[in-house]
Amino acid sequence: MEIPYRQLSTDVLEAVIEEFITREGTDYGDQEFTLNDKLEQIKVQLSNGEIFISYDPVSESCQLQPASAREELNL
Repeated sequence: MEIPYRQLSTDVLEAVIEEFITREGTDYGDQEFTLNDKLEQIKVQLSNGEIFISYDPVSESCQLQPASAREELNL
């Protein structure tokens, strides 16, 4: 199920994004970004429609998915 990110409060949206960002642990890219930088990058991707938030009722968890996953998830 897709969760319209604009319907989430700022606090909830940021909590979902932060959980996603910190889930992976260490960042090994060429450039280091702060948590706030990453948070803003994700918000831009949501706004541009590059990614979306999905909710899985079985695992009771949210995921950030690429837009191309909508077809795979039948959304």
